[in-house]
Amino acid sequence: MSQQTQSVKPHHHSGWATGGTVFAGILMMVSGVWMILEGISAIAKDDVWVRLGHYIFKWNLTAWGWIHLVLGVLVLIVGTALLSSAPKWARVAGVVLIAFNILVNFAWLPYSPFWAFLMIAIDIFIIWALCRGWGDHPGHPDHDQHGRDDRAGHPV
Repeated sequence: MSQQTQSVKPHHHSGWATGGTVFAGILMMVSGVWMILEGISAIAKDDVWVRLGHYIFKWNLTAWGWIHLVLGVLVLIVGTALLSSAPKWARVAGVVLIAFNILVNFAWLPYSPFWAFLMIAIDIFIIWALCRGWGDHPGHPDHDQHGRDDRAGHPV
């Protein structure tokens, strides 16, 4: 019997995606530190006065401060884990936490619009970088012990 082989094209890594995963981990660490500082700031100075039309409202930011503080600690931990060969749980946790962070920053828009928009843009890049190279990290089963793609040229 003849054995059919199918050639597999070598998998080319995008420099943006490969470097993006490392950069995403670093951005998550920086973002986590900033969220921790935002949280501490919101807890320490928790009353904000907002003028809407002819009315003035007083908002208490204590709950937002605790949300930012806890989320910041989690994002910092996952960002640090991403730098150690990007384990799968760190990628999944990173995507979930950063998606939640986008929602938190969207709700934070009235208090700090520039910073919230900037964080949303950075968070979108982080999610792209984590999802783009999902199976391309060196610990993936299709890579050899040196992190090289081992799929090219093998019969299927």
